[in-house]
Amino acid sequence: MKNFQQNLLITLALALCGLCAWQWYAQTRQRLHIDSLDQAIFKQSTEIQGYTNSIKTMDTEIAGLQARINELKLDALTNSQIILSQKRDLLRLQVNAGILSNEIVQYQSVTNFLDTKLQEAYDGIKKQNDAVTRLVAERDEFIGKYTNSVIAANAIAEKYNEMVERVKKLQDAAAAAAAGSKR
Repeated sequence: MKNFQQNLLITLALALCGLCAWQWYAQTRQRLHIDSLDQAIFKQSTEIQGYTNSIKTMDTEIAGLQARINELKLDALTNSQIILSQKRDLLRLQVNAGILSNEIVQYQSVTNFLDTKLQEAYDGIKKQNDAVTRLVAERDEFIGKYTNSVIAANAIAEKYNEMVERVKKLQDAAAAAAAGSKR
């Protein structure tokens, strides 16, 4: 009977050593997995910070473009008032040309001068309208980029949340396993 108890004790000691070795191996693998998850989380938070900085930069650029658009709108309004004023001057000069027929040559040169100024104003308005159209397209492009970056950031946040839930489940399972093995 003494031999049996010694053999049983040796067998149980070897089984306990095996269990300890197996638990050590399993916890080492879990720790390596947790470390890789921590590195992934760090990388993702770094990327999120980069995206946030990019969004702030785009917001600043968009605000600047909107201010420029407002300036161009004011310029277009001023130019339309100038054109209206020039049209009034032209009409006044034409009426005066009919009344003062002896000064037709002088008024003819004045109206030609005003016509060229009016054409320059029209050309300036056309350039400004083209610039406004281009700025609106650029603004839409920046807004598209901003939207895409927000969508990407949201996707990263969802992945992060899923990863946190998985890590928590793993920790809960490990804790449950540890609690189960202590019993």
